[in-house]
Amino acid sequence: MNTAVPDPFSDRRRWQWLALAAGLGLLLWLLAPILTPFVLSALLAWLGDPLVARIERSGRSRTTAVILVFSLMSLVLVLAVLLLIPLIENQVSKFIEWLPRFGAWLTGTAVPWIEQKLDLELAPYVDPSQVIGLLKQHWQEAGGIAATVFGGVSKSGLAILGWVANLALVPVVTFYFMRDWRGMLERVRELLPRPVEPLVSRLAAESDSVLGGFLRGQLSVMIALGIIYGTGLWLVGLDLGILIGLVAGLVSFVPYLGAAVGIAAALVACLVQFGVDWWHLALVLLVFGVGQTLESFVLTPWLVGDRIGMHPVAVIFALMAGGQLFGFLGLLLALPVAAVVMVVLRYAHQRYTQSRLYGAGEDASPGGGAAGAAAAGPVAMAAGHDGRADAATGREADRSDRHE
Repeated sequence: MNTAVPDPFSDRRRWQWLALAAGLGLLLWLLAPILTPFVLSALLAWLGDPLVARIERSGRSRTTAVILVFSLMSLVLVLAVLLLIPLIENQVSKFIEWLPRFGAWLTGTAVPWIEQKLDLELAPYVDPSQVIGLLKQHWQEAGGIAATVFGGVSKSGLAILGWVANLALVPVVTFYFMRDWRGMLERVRELLPRPVEPLVSRLAAESDSVLGGFLRGQLSVMIALGIIYGTGLWLVGLDLGILIGLVAGLVSFVPYLGAAVGIAAALVACLVQFGVDWWHLALVLLVFGVGQTLESFVLTPWLVGDRIGMHPVAVIFALMAGGQLFGFLGLLLALPVAAVVMVVLRYAHQRYTQSRLYGAGEDASPGGGAAGAAAAGPVAMAAGHDGRADAATGREADRSDRHE
């Protein structure tokens, strides 16, 4: 009696899965404008689910655990808004006051120095009077553009109201997602075709573990770096130090981008505020050097580790591709989708290294290598690299026997 399990990756089934994936992708693309609050709510519910499960294991009901976690998340968000909005408002006001000083430094110090060192003529391109003249010359065109923009804004009042309504949906949908999260996952698992259910469940569990650790750890790293950079630049004496530090921390989810943006902005701010003061410039570099050292040797290994294993260029590409295809929704989904893709690619690599195609290169040598490979094949499948080494040893012994 043949009890073999049907191959879920036969040619016909592959085409069926590809068609299903294409259909789901098209549906997501069509529904992208309204999916953002639901995706954001799902991410928040997924991030809070481990804490809900931990409270639930202590003997409390699922609803009670969800109320506690939801209240905690809401409290943290409200406190962050109350603390950050006045701080950011103060920093933005300083930035607006700082702009004329930056213009004076640019035209009076930076441009002459660059012209002297590189033998270039840059003054006509950065002269404030030239900019004012261009604005006066094209004021009618600018007025027409402004009228068009404001007219579009006035006509899109309903769209703005819809955006506000979507934002108000987030806490409501998050609460229900968090309460019913495990049940929804179980119902999805029950709908999977039986031949592929074990494999899909295993890949989904691995993706959840990888992605959960990465996002929670990366968020902690971003907050820590923002505090380190902001506090350090504030101690140095930069007027815009807190704002620059927060921005550098927020964009640090792309490797090295946060440090690059922060160093460039902080050095310019330091030059404008203190002039060519080597002591303050060195302190700015020291702040980012300490931050990068802590990130590399303490924060990232401890909080993130090698969760996804993506190259920095792959992270940048994933974010750009997600934003280009789906806008803000794509930015939210870029790293989660990339994590799932990495898990699937690891599985595909494992299957490839255990396939006949991968082993064909060892069987291509002349002589009776096929018999040795066939004999060692099950061992290779069970033991990976050690099995392939045993197969090679078997083939060498076979050649020696025939030679004798």
